Amino acid sequence: MTETIVMIHGMWGRPWCWGNYRAFFEAQGFRCITPTLRLHDVDPTEPPDPRLGTTSLLDYAGDLEEEIRRLDTTPILMGHSMGGLLTQILGSRGLGKALVLLTPASPRGVIAIRPSVVRSFWSVLTKWGFWRKPMRLTFNEAVYAMLHLLSPEKQEETYRKFVYESGRAMAEIGFWFFDPHRASEVDASRITCPVLVVAGAQDRITPASVVRRVAAKYQAVATYREFPDHAHWVLEEPGWEEVAGYVLDWLNRVLAQ
Repeated sequence: MTETIVMIHGMWGRPWCWGNYRAFFEAQGFRCITPTLRLHDVDPTEPPDPRLGTTSLLDYAGDLEEEIRRLDTTPILMGHSMGGLLTQILGSRGLGKALVLLTPASPRGVIAIRPSVVRSFWSVLTKWGFWRKPMRLTFNEAVYAMLHLLSPEKQEETYRKFVYESGRAMAEIGFWFFDPHRASEVDASRITCPVLVVAGAQDRITPASVVRRVAAKYQAVATYREFPDHAHWVLEEPGWEEVAGYVLDWLNRVLAQ
């Protein structure tokens, strides 16, 4: 039977982020679905929809849940960055047979603020009301935070594709202790399927020290793997095939059980 993977992109992204992984896993016989998060299907050069600023993680998760429930099978859920947190939320709703979290954002209860994270978001954090406005990192911030292992040409190409992101979603992740709606909360006891948690030792925006705490939250079902030569953008960094290959081997093992 063909297994289905739903690949969930992260902040500022769209389905193009999954180009390498989609081709890799489709070549291995998987059916891959790459949904676009709400208000992200736009031209990166155009101003963002003002509604994006107050879009919640729960809005994204609700949209994804509707799409997943329309499928004819229970899929594997694979998420990168904020998509990794959305994958955790959806996994707690029983929507995945296995979860793959690639350099994931952390859920409520895990302190994600580190000096490198503050530096990554500095231009956003220094604007009053960022928690209700669309936001996007500057090019230099994006390179520092996520793209520093790419070539200069690839950095520019990737950044040009980035769209705006929800300030509210960012605040729900980084400042969850101020969120009365508890949008980033995940009940670990409700995640009973196998979970793979992947960190990059050189990651600055979701540091490995934070990702280890994510893996510890699901220790009863989780496998943790840290790649020393990778950072945040594991989807396209040189050597991305090593990470994808490890994910494939892990999936083959857990699906055979």
